[in-house]
Amino acid sequence: MRLLASATTALALCALSACATPVSAGTTRVVYGHAWADGTGHLRILPQSATAARKQYKLKAIPGAKELRLGYTKAAYLRVAVACHLKETEGHVALDAKNFGRTRCKPADLATGLASGPIAVRVHYTGRQAVKVTEFLPYPSNLSVVRGTVKRSGDRTLLFTRGGKTVKLGYTHALTFSRVTSRCDSGWLTGRPVNADRDGLGTKHCGAGDFTAALKKLRHPVLVQIDYQPRSGQVFQVWEVFGDA
Repeated sequence: MRLLASATTALALCALSACATPVSAGTTRVVYGHAWADGTGHLRILPQSATAARKQYKLKAIPGAKELRLGYTKAAYLRVAVACHLKETEGHVALDAKNFGRTRCKPADLATGLASGPIAVRVHYTGRQAVKVTEFLPYPSNLSVVRGTVKRSGDRTLLFTRGGKTVKLGYTHALTFSRVTSRCDSGWLTGRPVNADRDGLGTKHCGAGDFTAALKKLRHPVLVQIDYQPRSGQVFQVWEVFGDA
């Protein structure tokens, strides 16, 4: 009887204090955010909080959240587009009762989508493997144009520092790189700045490949101005600035 009483008391205390249950290695977790390609069959995602807003979801940064790298080659992939091959929704969406994508697609379709840029998703994962990747419609947010320093972090990823805070950002083949140099393949700030405006910003139009090549040659951060989406971490344009950081 004493054992039974003790067990009953323990259960009552747990109910009041929300006793933690040990998490096993096979526990499935859920994370929201923008997924980026990170090598063959892998994605990276910085966890964010998601709040429903009609048929969309508002994403907000979680202080202290750490980026995850997950494999997805065996994951179910559900799109908001009505067909797997579509690049955009083209004005028609396939959503379930909670406004998540319901078009069933394959991991290869996810790889194709990630190659074009970040995707707003909910990811169910176990360990380091995604089990299900589900698209949703992200609530629109404004772009931001700011100055800071950049340093290469990896293929089409960079570390951007401003005001003592550093964030990882990404870009796609569609990035516009505005240079002050005479040629797109020149070294950083090499030669006479023949293509700078009155504010020292580059005006010569170059591409993502030129930006990647320029960053690979650098050993220290350099001053730039960027146009980017804070929620997804996607950089759309980079201006080379005449003046070293």
